[in-house]
Amino acid sequence: MSTLYFISILVILFLLAGIRIIFEYKRALKFRFGKYVGTLKPGFRWIIPLVETIQIVDVRVITINIVSQEVMTEDNVPCSIDGVVFFKVVDPEMAVLEVEEFQFAISQLSQAALRDVCGKVELDTILSKREEMGKNIKSIVEIETKEWGIDIIDVKIKDIQLPENMKRMMANQAEAERSRRARIILAQAEEQAADALLQAGKKIDQSPSAIKLRLYQTLSNIAAEKNSTILFPFPEEVLPRNKN
Repeated sequence: MSTLYFISILVILFLLAGIRIIFEYKRALKFRFGKYVGTLKPGFRWIIPLVETIQIVDVRVITINIVSQEVMTEDNVPCSIDGVVFFKVVDPEMAVLEVEEFQFAISQLSQAALRDVCGKVELDTILSKREEMGKNIKSIVEIETKEWGIDIIDVKIKDIQLPENMKRMMANQAEAERSRRARIILAQAEEQAADALLQAGKKIDQSPSAIKLRLYQTLSNIAAEKNSTILFPFPEEVLPRNKN
């Protein structure tokens, strides 16, 4: 009786040891004595203990940071550039069987591609066309990863670190550009004001009544200060009148 009870416990433990729960966003590659025999889909699954093993692969979009790389641009400016890679495993079997540690492999490929792409362009291009640089890196990386069953979704350049002297030069250049634009705007405003005064002067010259009104307005402004004496060198009748 005790032997049967012991055997029953062993059978139960054997069955429990083979239970596996595969989440919806993962796939499990099953190996029997080390040989690949199939991929388990999400849900409740059972494998033969000691005979079969599984390797879990996440099929969601995965993010890998590109470690900051020291790059010498085409115009001989040293800078440190880092980025991020977004990829997804579309064929778990190939991702596991065709390459060892596919995440590490993608990271190394991305670093090499970043140095290659950014080293062939000038600094201004990197700063102004980050999106284009990311697409160029993506095109290089995905050539290799397609054979691994991996889809590179996007590559983004995150940060660009420049030497301090280069930062000061760029700041001075930006300040000079802002000053130039301010002077241009001021000159345009003065030109518009001069044109407006010229038009106003022409209209006043055509109307003696307008001249009088302008005179009275000026006198009113002067009288408002209450500390000035106004002298007329000529009588008001001397001012031109309307011919009408």
